Amino acid sequence: MPLWSSFQRSWKRGQKDLVGASPQLPRQDYEALQERCLRDGCLFEDDTFPATLSSIGSGHLLQKLPGHLQWRRPTELHINPHFYSAESKRLDLCQGLLGDCWFLAALQALTLHQDILSQVVPLNQSFTKNYAGIFQFRFWHFGKWVPVVIDDRLPVNEAGQLVFVSSTFKNLFWGALLEKAYAKLCGSYEDLQRGQVSDALLDFTGGVTVTIKLAEAPGNLWDILTQATYGRTLIGCQTHSGNERVLENGLVDGHAYTVIGIRKVTCHHKPEYLVKLRNPWGKVEWKGDWSDSSRTWELLSPKEKIVLLRKKDDGEFWMTLQDFKAHFRLLVICKLTPGLLSHDVGQTWSYTSQEGRWEKGTTAGGPIKLHQARDTFWRNPQFLLSIWRPQEGRMFPMPCSVLVSLLQKPRHRHRNRKPHLAIGFYLFRMNRFHDDQKKLPPEFFLQNTPLSFPEVFLPEKEVSQELWLEPGTYLIVPCTSEAWQESEFVLRVFSRKHIFYEIGSNSGVVFSKEIVDQTEGHDEIFTKLFEKCPEINAAQLQRILNQLTWSGLGSTQPLFSLDACQGILALLDLNASGTVSIQEFRDLWKQLMLYQAVFHKQDSNRSGCLNWSQLLAATKDAGIVLSDDICLLMLIRYGGPKLQMDFVSFVLLMLRAEKTESVFQNLTQDGKGIYLQKPEWQMMTLYC
Repeated sequence: MPLWSSFQRSWKRGQKDLVGASPQLPRQDYEALQERCLRDGCLFEDDTFPATLSSIGSGHLLQKLPGHLQWRRPTELHINPHFYSAESKRLDLCQGLLGDCWFLAALQALTLHQDILSQVVPLNQSFTKNYAGIFQFRFWHFGKWVPVVIDDRLPVNEAGQLVFVSSTFKNLFWGALLEKAYAKLCGSYEDLQRGQVSDALLDFTGGVTVTIKLAEAPGNLWDILTQATYGRTLIGCQTHSGNERVLENGLVDGHAYTVIGIRKVTCHHKPEYLVKLRNPWGKVEWKGDWSDSSRTWELLSPKEKIVLLRKKDDGEFWMTLQDFKAHFRLLVICKLTPGLLSHDVGQTWSYTSQEGRWEKGTTAGGPIKLHQARDTFWRNPQFLLSIWRPQEGRMFPMPCSVLVSLLQKPRHRHRNRKPHLAIGFYLFRMNRFHDDQKKLPPEFFLQNTPLSFPEVFLPEKEVSQELWLEPGTYLIVPCTSEAWQESEFVLRVFSRKHIFYEIGSNSGVVFSKEIVDQTEGHDEIFTKLFEKCPEINAAQLQRILNQLTWSGLGSTQPLFSLDACQGILALLDLNASGTVSIQEFRDLWKQLMLYQAVFHKQDSNRSGCLNWSQLLAATKDAGIVLSDDICLLMLIRYGGPKLQMDFVSFVLLMLRAEKTESVFQNLTQDGKGIYLQKPEWQMMTLYC
């Protein structure tokens, strides 16, 4: 057992450093380390997460490793390595030996949002410019964005193949390096073996996670999914418990998936609601209705089938919402603002975060014990929350949407060494003024019944609850399921307007931060528009687009012609009805927001137009890579006589480019070419 002996030696050397270690990462200055390596002409080696078995782990994972494990840099594995490429916009990551499908499912969701991805993964890193074998990533770690520095030595087998996460594009390494950084954050690769999708989504965004048990899903689940996919959300899901065994229906039990799209289609003159998912393995798919080989696709129009169906064993597949609810256990939605499940109209949310700790003998009071003297519950940290309606700036008798999130910090440097405690929180109404310098005494809790309490204490990283509260003052008491259990925690509150602070401590008032959701408010406008006309034609689309304010374009507001709107409609109208639904319009609006941002970024002189070089950069920013020659041809086709392209023409070009790329990927068998029958060719060239 040479592998095990080698591990024991390296593990014992590191044990002294781990005893009593803080869960905090060592601080490393990325710029200073990179500059030193460049100056000394050497490649960075990270002593805090070394290329040894101690970074892999200490348990069963070692038995799964190849016999001659090696550590190699991407420059040693490929002649032309790339950190990240816009050409790989498609989901391209595949799970390795690690049982970290939960992490990878969340990561796949992250790739659908370029702006969120770039916050976690600085995309300007490379293996050429200023390359020193050092890379940096950022994670939201219990209230703060934490940089994690690593070297680029990756575990590979004897043939030079990555042991853990890899890309279908063999020269791309951002996914493998991000996994290594996350392993360092969690303690080791083995500490990624078990987890929840919600944990990784939280670490990637710092957003609000909502978990829905699909067996108890609300009747408006489709509406929730629609609003989620329209907004800035990341969505994952998990099948029923198991040991990652492939079932007869093609699903894997005890496994996490990414929700990558939804679609309402019409067949047999009635709607069918479809959900699109991806298996982090990059293979093994659903075999039921609407799977790649299902005959149900023949019920759709030829164009709809071409655009939606991809016959490849790439892990991506469609299934009905009904089948999704039956075969999956949990749906996890992570939104950057908390307005997902509420219809509380407004443009901003206030956010406050407070840190605290449960300490044995002082502040670890445990839960309320029925029929017992409540002599320890009052010892828990107590937080005062005052909320009101922002429209009035004063108390106003209407319920307010408030979201409370309680997170417990890890109790060990290694994520899986000490399991999560079962946690929850109580909410009480405060009817009179209280001295902020003192905790509420035991008598308060004997005389007052909580408005909200944990029905079950959950051993989760985060527990959250959305509350509808009358304006006023409340008391929040977070606690563990048993008294005298020690841990640190972060308590977050989101609402339209509030003040939130701990009483009986010297922490003082923490002023809330404002979160702006650029998409919020538009959905209600769109819903009202489509209530009158469930389907809109090109003229109505033109009227809507020209009435909207394009704040991201500055003073130059676009004017959409009827011809342009007919072109947009032809690209969106999959069933050849001559109209678009609110779902299709939501998809369009999400794309328009991206196009607006990249157009404004490249229009540096604020002329309202892009030249050739600016267009080339803008298409790349939007995830579409065009050759120089094709970009020039597109400028001739869609631009003006001075070879400059305005925003409306840019939208038409980008929509067509997105559609042709999607169709090509659906139809190609080898990634190089496609075969179309004449009617299919006419459908895709004449109608689009």
